[in-house]
Amino acid sequence: QFHLSYSDKESLEREPRGESQQEVLRRAAKDLPIYTRTMSGAIRYCDRCQLVKPDRCHHCSVCDKCILKMDHHCPWVNNCVGFSNYKFFLLFLAYSLLYCIFIAATDLQYFIKFWTNGLPDTQAKFHIMFLFFAAAMFSVSLSSLFGYHCWLVSKNKSTLEVFRAPIFRHRTDKNGFSLGFSKNLRQVFGDEKKYWLLPVFSSLGDGCSFPTCLVNQDPEQASTPGGLNSTSKSENHLFPAKPLRDSQSHLLTDPQSWSDMSAKAEKGKVGMSNPALTMENET
Repeated sequence: QFHLSYSDKESLEREPRGESQQEVLRRAAKDLPIYTRTMSGAIRYCDRCQLVKPDRCHHCSVCDKCILKMDHHCPWVNNCVGFSNYKFFLLFLAYSLLYCIFIAATDLQYFIKFWTNGLPDTQAKFHIMFLFFAAAMFSVSLSSLFGYHCWLVSKNKSTLEVFRAPIFRHRTDKNGFSLGFSKNLRQVFGDEKKYWLLPVFSSLGDGCSFPTCLVNQDPEQASTPGGLNSTSKSENHLFPAKPLRDSQSHLLTDPQSWSDMSAKAEKGKVGMSNPALTMENET
């Protein structure tokens, strides 16, 4: 779906770099669920894979391919951590942390006896000391790494997005994909809680498109007047793609201006009495 057709590839190769190539990419991506852009506002395109990058997708130089919702390339597992295995990576950290804590806790009494000369003078002393130190050090490092990724899940971010916030069509928003703690958790672990602690893939979505708090994807909410949410029941918020002009922002805060604008609209049929409608037309 995100790969360019043969004709688009030929057009992209013929056109010189710049606005002409962007026009080809915009035409190819007009029906794709893409909301993020590059720092210059261009369509995100991978020259090596020759595809329009989905949101949150990045090219890994080690794996030499684009990874959906890429978090980082982990040398310890010799693989990229992304949409397809992020839940398994979190469970790997959790299982490893519990195992190291269990080893350190059960070895603690023998470690104390080692320092108080309560153990027989055998080669087992070295094994007990090494086992306790290794388990304790891995427990500290794994707890910090696991805690960091739990924070990422709660904010619906990836490691790459922490260092470089995603850029949407008209602005940068570091919390653009955050839907609230509960929904963020379900994005990774799924709706079925019985699968959360099991190494079974249960993440929501397809890895190519993600709900955001900036783009309203609910057709029922999109039909409300002005395209804005009329209730506060939903955790998503639709923000305008462009900031309001000063005159419109003033209308939102000044009731007198509302009445003046309504009188002018009724008399001369000019202007707009609904700033939300103006905002929708601009987007």
